[in-house]
Amino acid sequence: MSHYDKHVFFCVNQRAAGEDCCANFAAQKMRDYVKDKVKAKKLDQEGNRIRVNSAGCLGRCEEGPVLVVYPEGIWYTYVDESDLDEIIEEHLKKGRIVERLKI
Repeated sequence: MSHYDKHVFFCVNQRAAGEDCCANFAAQKMRDYVKDKVKAKKLDQEGNRIRVNSAGCLGRCEEGPVLVVYPEGIWYTYVDESDLDEIIEEHLKKGRIVERLKI
């Protein structure tokens, strides 16, 4: 049994100038946004135990920006905060995969 119910990893890797990478899409800012929302919604507490972390390169740079949710192993891309809000509400809160953002 995992310590967390869900564990979200955001690629925040920065590659050399001109190369595809998640950092080119403000990945750290987006990760911070989700971490703050999870905390504000108390999804990080007992009964939910959702953890949001930064990750180095996850190897899917061409599909970026990317995040992955475990234990399901569901990979997502996103454009803005509204996409992330949908992932929070649907996947993290309700356990429903957001098919339109899945990669």
